[in-house]
Amino acid sequence: MAAPSAALVWYLVIAGPQGGMVVLPSTFDTREQCAFAITEYQKQPTPAGWSVQCVPSASPFADEGDAEEPSAQ
Repeated sequence: MAAPSAALVWYLVIAGPQGGMVVLPSTFDTREQCAFAITEYQKQPTPAGWSVQCVPSASPFADEGDAEEPSAQ
């Protein structure tokens, strides 16, 4: 039986200087694959203030919207 952590999917998240976030549509099976993608991304010129990180599917930042609750806007 596989460990629960083996079921995680990793997302590449790019955060902007004003607090905006972009979750790229591609996913990674391991954190190592995601970290390699960050290394490749950082070879390109990046605007000041932007950061890139790997976020596991268990993170609230990678929520798939399972709650299906109407937004309070």
